[in-house]
Amino acid sequence: MDNLAHSLVGAWMAEAGLKRTTPLATATLVIGANLPDVDGLVTLAGSDASLYWRRGWTHGVLALALWPFVLTGLMLLWDRYVRRRRHPDLPPARFGPLLMLSTLSVLSHPALDWLNTYGVRLLMPFDGTWFYGDALFIIDPWVWLLAGAAVIMADARTRRSAAGWVVLGVASTALIMVPAFVPWPAKVMWAVGVAAIVWLRLRGTHVLSAQRVARVCGVGLLLYLSAIFVGSQVAAPGALEWLRSQNLPVERAIAGPLPANPFVRDIIALGPDRYHFVRADFLAGDAGRFRISDASVPREAQPGPVIQAALSAPQIRGLANWLRLPTYQVDERADGWRVTIRDVRYSRMQSGGLGTAVVVLDGALRPVRVERP
Repeated sequence: MDNLAHSLVGAWMAEAGLKRTTPLATATLVIGANLPDVDGLVTLAGSDASLYWRRGWTHGVLALALWPFVLTGLMLLWDRYVRRRRHPDLPPARFGPLLMLSTLSVLSHPALDWLNTYGVRLLMPFDGTWFYGDALFIIDPWVWLLAGAAVIMADARTRRSAAGWVVLGVASTALIMVPAFVPWPAKVMWAVGVAAIVWLRLRGTHVLSAQRVARVCGVGLLLYLSAIFVGSQVAAPGALEWLRSQNLPVERAIAGPLPANPFVRDIIALGPDRYHFVRADFLAGDAGRFRISDASVPREAQPGPVIQAALSAPQIRGLANWLRLPTYQVDERADGWRVTIRDVRYSRMQSGGLGTAVVVLDGALRPVRVERP
């Protein structure tokens, strides 16, 4: 998930009542919710390094066991040498509550990351297996809305913070209202949600506390995440049955989300030699619930020597490690081969981009160069 979502979830936990457990509670929750993403620094080394390292060591079981103690220690050092040195009369932060908050916030991070189709390697460094929840798109404005309501209510008290929330609200509203693929029920729900947040901020503080709003929104967030996950689990077997009724041989299916649209699933079905793409619409009737969304593309269940040579190129070791649903286009040339590698989870949504690379091989199947779209 994006770091805004992680930050809002950490701040939501604080507003739900945890900020009262100890000084520095809110800071601990927000920092801990983002801490595993310290591996984002590897993006400076390039996109392939990012694919190779991200959501690995810092998101794995060993790091998740250590991060709470690291964060607690850092917060106690800050409390002793900065916060209370500036203000000696302030009460000290407490180890036990800080460790509890650090653990909750750190664990919230891989939980959210697991929910999307990008994947997370939860067993690193002992096992590099990728795990996928296939429920949320990498950026989900509905998580922003539900996690951010109480945060906005509590935080937007100065002109600067209010202006920041307004900018974020306008940008996220545009993500929902402008695209044609977002259905009108989702747009209506979003408009109602934004209006409720504005009312709560302007008038609701006289009726409801930020803590009560946070708890209600927390229940809503958990229900939303549960519903979106169950929706994917229901859509995949339904699409398999529908494709088989069309006399298409398919083995299994993966139902993933579409951006900003919780009522539709993008389904990739794996056949013996092709990927089939289906759109499942929960708002449509039974007759129109499933439809072909894109032309099928080849699938190489057992890649040949040319493809294997391309995958061995050191410049794409990150991509080769991250691929989940690969497709290959092999073009023979006078002096070798040109192999285009794509991951169909993302390659259909962009021109090239994430999950795409071109490897040029010579006649001896040695990588000559790698091209990025």
